[in-house]
Amino acid sequence: EVQLVESGGGLVQAGGSLRLSCAASGFSFDDYTIGWFRQAPGKEREGVSWISKSDGNTYYKNSVKGRFTISRDNAKNMVYLQMNRLKPEDTAVYYCATDPSITAVRSTPAYWGQGTQVTVSS
Repeated sequence: EVQLVESGGGLVQAGGSLRLSCAASGFSFDDYTIGWFRQAPGKEREGVSWISKSDGNTYYKNSVKGRFTISRDNAKNMVYLQMNRLKPEDTAVYYCATDPSITAVRSTPAYWGQGTQVTVSS
């Protein structure tokens, strides 16, 4: 059974930092691209970042480029999202997600974690 468990969310002031973690199990972690998504109240879910399965290629949504860094530790089956210089507009529930299809990971992945709340106060 595929399981993704996020942690590390919380309340932080604007300009602060948080590090989100995603613990994965139940699948061949090395073979999967992993993505981070977020959903703010009243808004659609959006892709924030993802990291490829093998060569570590990364993608970032324009609004987080230069502030967020995604990384993975294949030995520990973990993916991280380091978020610096946080802004109130980053407030959302953050989810990690994956799918056997690289294309699907970037849009509608099949497997999701339960989410972790990030709140950035102004």
